[in-house]
Amino acid sequence: MTKYDFTVSVVTQYLEEQSHPDQAHFVFAYTITIKNTGDIPAQLISRHWIITDAKNKVHEVQGLGVVGHQPLLKPGEVFEYTSGSSLETPHGTMKGSYFCVAEDGHKFDVAIPEFVLSLPRTLH
Repeated sequence: MTKYDFTVSVVTQYLEEQSHPDQAHFVFAYTITIKNTGDIPAQLISRHWIITDAKNKVHEVQGLGVVGHQPLLKPGEVFEYTSGSSLETPHGTMKGSYFCVAEDGHKFDVAIPEFVLSLPRTLH
């Protein structure tokens, strides 16, 4: 086990009722689960997102905390939140990182693996 480590998992959902495909506006929700898999309590301070649509248009978002929180997670603790993003295309990707500070003052980044935002597929 690493002294300073968080794991991140993501579940996405297309929000059809908030989207307007005829106006190139596609809305997605994503639920993030963050778990402190390290040995030391650490606090999530800020986030950095890189959002890329199907036309390779990139939008970056940076800010303090997540959904108004800067959770302090003890080893084994989990924090979950849901947020959203909109794209001008029916699919795209998101990836990024969280900046964290451990209880002992050590600063570290946690990678958020790239995930896909996409309309559900229709089977014929």
